[in-house]
Amino acid sequence: MSLENMEEGYNSAIMTEFKVVLFDLGSTLIYSKDPWPPIYKRADGALIEVLQQAGLPINSTSFSSELGTFLDSYYAARLDSVEKTTFTALLQFLEQQGFPRTPDTILREALEAMYSITQQNWYIELDAIPALQTLRQQGYRLGIVSNTSDDQNVQTLIDRWELRPFFESIVTSAACGIRKPDRRIFQIALDHFKVSPEQIVMVGDTLTADVLGANQIGMYSVWITRRVEIPEEGELTIQPQAVISGLGEIPGLLADIQADSG
Repeated sequence: MSLENMEEGYNSAIMTEFKVVLFDLGSTLIYSKDPWPPIYKRADGALIEVLQQAGLPINSTSFSSELGTFLDSYYAARLDSVEKTTFTALLQFLEQQGFPRTPDTILREALEAMYSITQQNWYIELDAIPALQTLRQQGYRLGIVSNTSDDQNVQTLIDRWELRPFFESIVTSAACGIRKPDRRIFQIALDHFKVSPEQIVMVGDTLTADVLGANQIGMYSVWITRRVEIPEEGELTIQPQAVISGLGEIPGLLADIQADSG
């Protein structure tokens, strides 16, 4: 099925009544605006400053470079279904650098300083709040399922953009240790809402995490593409059940599908 056909043909699906809509967070409800490299450099500087103030004799230039190399290797070795947190990565790196007993409170403070910089580059999509308000008014229950290496960072972003009141369940891979597309992270949401997978819609920008994970467990998968590079030709190897370009399309999409199946 081509992307064009999916956009035109989603109404033909025969579905049970939808009761829950799950969302990814990054590049779905919020998006990054500015190039990341200079932001990461400032974030590293903020992290290093906290560690230096705590008494660690760190060389700023070499530490930042070596930390970046370590993190690249650390996350490259991550299994698809296992989340590795930034906290554990920083702990292991400091041990490798000869600082084996850095208190957890200092590590957390350093990470919070780092994330306070990166959080400034996340912005809420203009249609996010109106779409969520409409879905809630229509009686849908809402949740978030997000891959992240730091749960607290996600929670802070959710509160920064005043999203929490809309969601009764927020599941992160950092908190549960399991990454999308593993069905177990979606099962946590299922256990909370106590509905069948066929009654849940999953909206996200990543085919290999959001769409594949939803398809595997039997949820209705919606691929949002406005922050995605779409292949110009050829078939998608992972097929979403619907494709949208903005969050404002969701209420109409769900109404059309359920009207056709009624």
